[in-house]
Amino acid sequence: MAVYRRSRRHRFVLLLLVLTSVTVITLDFRDGGDGALESIRQGVRDVFAPVESAADTVFSPVGDFFGGLTRYGEVKSENAKLRRELDQARNENLRQAGAERDLQSLMDLQNLEFAGNIPSVAARVISNAPSNFQMTVSIDRGSDQGVEKGMPVVAGAGLVGRIVDVSKSTATIMLITDQGSNVGIRLQSSGDVGVARGGGASQQMPVDLIDAGTKIEEGAAVVTSGLQQSVFPPEVPVGRVVKATVSQGALQQEVTIEPVVDLRRLEFVRVLKWKPQP
Repeated sequence: MAVYRRSRRHRFVLLLLVLTSVTVITLDFRDGGDGALESIRQGVRDVFAPVESAADTVFSPVGDFFGGLTRYGEVKSENAKLRRELDQARNENLRQAGAERDLQSLMDLQNLEFAGNIPSVAARVISNAPSNFQMTVSIDRGSDQGVEKGMPVVAGAGLVGRIVDVSKSTATIMLITDQGSNVGIRLQSSGDVGVARGGGASQQMPVDLIDAGTKIEEGAAVVTSGLQQSVFPPEVPVGRVVKATVSQGALQQEVTIEPVVDLRRLEFVRVLKWKPQP
């Protein structure tokens, strides 16, 4: 009950102060303000100062909250804009890097010393094989450009494969790593000839028919043999030796080579208009 009376008394005091303030303002308006009234106004200000301070303390965080919301929206919008600009810059860098890579690939195809004077058709790779067991890629050139089944295909570094299917505007290349592929090869260091077989998804190629007594160093260059009736012309780079071992009593070495062309990242190739020599 005492609390209730105290609350009523506080409200009465506040009401009295408000009425006093209104009265002083009215008198000031009527009388133009003299010294006595100025003293009264000053006293009223002193009385209301704690009330105003309390009001500022209560409502200032509210104002700061709404101001913060406005600033948060501005910062969020600015961050979004900066992210968009950063993404655009990254995309532009990627496009530029891609264009430079394409240009380098095309330049590599211009001067193929191993192709000699063999007529050829440049092509872009447009799709890869659907699985790791079928090592093929498709190109955007076909019979309309003179491409035929059996023609060898090369890139700037060396041998890629051969054409196995042709339409008017596209063709399919069987890569040398396909398990159905066989390439007649020659070791440049010794002159030994053999046959490199496609190793499938491993991207490496086992080599048969290399004499057990031949000394082979890791990294030795391997090229096409170009023997009579060979599918590929001679001296085209095929790969480099990554392993060469001889089992006791074996008649041939176990040789493995790795293609010199990165067959997983083909972009441009050249189809050689070359047919096996009779």
